[in-house]
Amino acid sequence: MSCEVDIKVNNRVQKFVLNKVAKQANASVWFQDGKTVMIATLTYNPDEIVEEDFVPLVVQYVERAYAVGRIPAGFVKREQKPGDFETLTARIVDRSLRPLFPKEYGYNTVLTIMAVSADEESDLQTAAMNAAAACMYLSDLPFSKMVYGVRLTRIDGEIIVNPTLSQLEKGEFNLFVTGTKDELLMIEFAAQGQEEIQIIPVEDIMLDGAPIENTIVNYKTNEIKEDDLIEILKVAQNAIKEGVKVYEDALKPFKKEPVTFEERAEKDPSEYVKIIKEKYIDELKEIIKHLSKSERDYLLKQFARKIAKVLDKEEDFDVILKAVKLVKREIVRGMILDEGIRADGRKLDEIRPISIETNVLPSAHGSCLFTRGQTQALAVATRGGDMDAQVYGNLTDKEEKLEKFMLHYNFPAFSVGEAERLGPPSRRELGHGNLAKRAIEPLIDPEFDETVRVVSEILESNGSSSMATICASSLAMKAAKVPLLKLAAGIAMGLVTEGDRYAILTDIMGLEDHDGDMDFKVGGTYDGITAMQMDIKLGGVPLEILKEALYQARDARCYILELMEKAAKEIKYNEDVLPKAISFKVEPDKIIDIIGTAGKTVKDIIAKFGVTIDLDRETGKVKVYGDSHEQLEETKNYILNVICKDDKPKIPEFKIGEIIEGKVTRVVDFGLFVELVPGVEGLLHKSKLNGKNPEDFNEGDKIKVKVLSQSGFKIELALVEG
Repeated sequence: MSCEVDIKVNNRVQKFVLNKVAKQANASVWFQDGKTVMIATLTYNPDEIVEEDFVPLVVQYVERAYAVGRIPAGFVKREQKPGDFETLTARIVDRSLRPLFPKEYGYNTVLTIMAVSADEESDLQTAAMNAAAACMYLSDLPFSKMVYGVRLTRIDGEIIVNPTLSQLEKGEFNLFVTGTKDELLMIEFAAQGQEEIQIIPVEDIMLDGAPIENTIVNYKTNEIKEDDLIEILKVAQNAIKEGVKVYEDALKPFKKEPVTFEERAEKDPSEYVKIIKEKYIDELKEIIKHLSKSERDYLLKQFARKIAKVLDKEEDFDVILKAVKLVKREIVRGMILDEGIRADGRKLDEIRPISIETNVLPSAHGSCLFTRGQTQALAVATRGGDMDAQVYGNLTDKEEKLEKFMLHYNFPAFSVGEAERLGPPSRRELGHGNLAKRAIEPLIDPEFDETVRVVSEILESNGSSSMATICASSLAMKAAKVPLLKLAAGIAMGLVTEGDRYAILTDIMGLEDHDGDMDFKVGGTYDGITAMQMDIKLGGVPLEILKEALYQARDARCYILELMEKAAKEIKYNEDVLPKAISFKVEPDKIIDIIGTAGKTVKDIIAKFGVTIDLDRETGKVKVYGDSHEQLEETKNYILNVICKDDKPKIPEFKIGEIIEGKVTRVVDFGLFVELVPGVEGLLHKSKLNGKNPEDFNEGDKIKVKVLSQSGFKIELALVEG
């Protein structure tokens, strides 16, 4: 029997409908918030245990076009593979819920969230997160906790919890936090650059008895200070506690009885742990010093095989390898907590050696090879025009948008010494690229209106590759003469805890990421943080420790920025390949003259001068891209002459049925374009060729045509025999 549960929490009125849809799933909810409706389901396979050493959880988030009364665009009229927003949303849900699963859990589990209704103000990520969390809480999983997600921003000094999308666009930042009643699980932060309009009256000059006003537009990059961020996280934490309590109180009566799971059938490794500590500890410590992941993994397996052979226990190889990894983890964490020394010999706050080379690719617009220890990123920046921008539309967008700054992160298997073929970008690659993009985007000069694509190729990785991407991408953009108001750098922080003891690590490598308790990435400038991402692998981290980590990250970031600024001053630009551009404005109604009939005029200009032209009909802005300043000036002067001519041919009014001898100017698949008078063309569709085909004609042929209809520039013709 279905039931409805109404909830009011954190400025939202929500409704859960239970036992109504997808009843064959282990758990399902129909979640509604305003016009937003999510269907979340959880299923798992209790008949088979996955023996691999990972939690077999899949989170999938999908959006349906019908949710906003739309039919999918494109040739195929059904939803295809998930877009970037869907992938990133699934990743957020996964990162928030995966920590709740014990390592021993071995059942294939799928959590599916479908967005089936939305409007232009819907925060789909928050809705998906809370629908999924409620679904998991209601299931019979014995470790389910209530998780709650909340988004915050600040407008005019006021913190807004769960803002609408229009409020979020006006805010200084975009902060998304998830957690339980006791702990934060995930943090995503991005600063948002803003234009600030300042009106200054000029009292000495009067117009109609009132002073004239000067308008000054200032741009704020809106980095956030560490103390400020901690205070905002306190607000988020309180909102999460409130959300969890309200959800638990409302949903607890409907929660299923937890079941008892069979854990993975693994032999207890404690016997081998003891043997390794007694006889092989020094040898294992030497292996840990090997920095590269592939080499270390190989040596650990060889070490486990050696012990298995000595003990005549080859059949227990997997158990011995697990024991080796457990002791390895103890050694790594013990060195950090007891000695203040890390596996590679660094101090806790020490950064690996950094080298920076700019414009290493002579034919690219801008490039940077950034190496930090065994992590290496090659970032390449390319500039383009409006036609190069990525056209996209999220479910809640009324019309398509242009993404004029793109940052693509690639992580090939060879970067960690693995033998795998290249493939499409993974969730991880999309997530890391998005994080780096958010760190840099607010720092681009708003006056710069070109399209920029940055690609980060990770050539070598031993931790912190997304942060190396921020550093390399900033300098690659500088090398391409993209006007950045400030450089951005990134640093990955780690945490190791044991009881009341803890140690914060700067610039973590892969080993410390794997064996540590927190992965904490911070990107920003000298003035503050522009992007941050945190995933916690243990219980809650006190905000005081988080604050300490933020300050330690700031010191590291400033050190890296000093090195980057030095490298930026030594850039030698690839002037011969850098695009040249010029922009100017004309009256908006003159844009049609530049375009010409069926685009003929602008195509002729492009062909004549070898340039690329972007036209904005609303503002009258003309942008021309070419290879030299002389070429651009010649094109500009030609365009101005085109729109200033008084003798431009006017579109004459033709009589319907009038027969005219015209000249074929273009032959296309669907018919012919025929010039009726100089500069005026009509379309002779292939259906009006009296049985002939377009390929039967050539450009320059003179033919007789009849005018069938005319609407301004659009003239429809039919072929006349004879």
